[in-house]
Amino acid sequence: MKSLFYGSVCAAALSLGAGAAFADGISDDVVKIGVLGDMSGVYSTGFSGEGAVAAVKMAVEDFGGTVLGKKIEVISADHQNKADVASATARQWIDEDHVDMITDLTNSAVALAVQQLASEKKVISIATGAATSDLTGKACTKYGIHYGYDTHALPVGTATAIVKEGGDSWYFITADYAFGHALQDNTSEVVEKLGGTVVGSSDVPLASTDFSSYLLQAQSSGAKVIALANAGQDTVNSIKQANEFGIVAGGQQLAGMLVLISDVKSLGTDVANGLSFTSAWYWNHDEESRAWKEKYMAYSNNAAPTFPHAADYSLTMAYLKAIEAAGTDDADAVREQLGKMKIDDFFAKGGTIRKDGLLLHDMYLLQVEPGKEDPWDVAKVVRTIPGDEAYFSLADGGCALTQE
Repeated sequence: MKSLFYGSVCAAALSLGAGAAFADGISDDVVKIGVLGDMSGVYSTGFSGEGAVAAVKMAVEDFGGTVLGKKIEVISADHQNKADVASATARQWIDEDHVDMITDLTNSAVALAVQQLASEKKVISIATGAATSDLTGKACTKYGIHYGYDTHALPVGTATAIVKEGGDSWYFITADYAFGHALQDNTSEVVEKLGGTVVGSSDVPLASTDFSSYLLQAQSSGAKVIALANAGQDTVNSIKQANEFGIVAGGQQLAGMLVLISDVKSLGTDVANGLSFTSAWYWNHDEESRAWKEKYMAYSNNAAPTFPHAADYSLTMAYLKAIEAAGTDDADAVREQLGKMKIDDFFAKGGTIRKDGLLLHDMYLLQVEPGKEDPWDVAKVVRTIPGDEAYFSLADGGCALTQE
């Protein structure tokens, strides 16, 4: 009996030792990062696309191309703004290609689906292009991280500034899926908290080209502010058509609730002049950001230096540093390390990743300003919004992990 017990203990010890050895170092002798984004649709220019892939690859090269002596590989795919396509791709990447981390995930419906799947399989996902605050709220997961901005942080800057300047009645033109509805809800909360009112809204299918009927409804509502709870090409088309209808000239104000500098450049600063919007980063804010912008544009064949692309670079560096510090690419060890790190780079000054997966960092209120020499210098920073003001607190975010 004694020898049988001793043998069982030895076997258990060997099993534990094998598990510990597997947890140390790099699994499969390669760290594989998957960039799963919109490579051909409405979000492919400023949020995602080849510019996002370039940012991740540039970070890998700047890191040295290896971590813990093993190669770093970057793969990418187009999710076509379809949650089922994204989930199928992510499942294949994890099960067959042994991808260690999935990022980009532009489109909130896509990000929610992939974050849940990845977490079930104990794989880290880091969303940059997606906006919904549910990613770190009611849909939070142990391995899911939201890096850059969310639908709560956006209106804190933009809506607060507009309501305080007298824009106290709002009408929403809203992208009809998770992102748009979350953005409208979060913005409405800010407006109403400040004493404003929401007089109506129109839900618009993603990738619409004709916004005329929705803009006419907004115009006839009498609202002082017409809020665009959409993004990418939808925002560009909305603003162009509003300009054609003379909405701003008629006395109503447009509020772009998620605007990138690539959108402003596409519109032209004369058309977008005076437009206020909130951003997670602006390239001409300081010397470190200006230097990164120049290097990135040379590397990426002049891709737009937007905040999602800057976030893609920053998160890749943070992820690789976490692997290096943990001594392994094991997801539990890396996620723990990411939670301990201070992310202090050109993108996030003194940033921290909370237990709910949110990157807490400062946001910026920008205002379009024409007449600048650099074609990408389309705005000025009006205000820095501290991270603890921009985002939900841990207690208010609704993530069950924070109650454990």
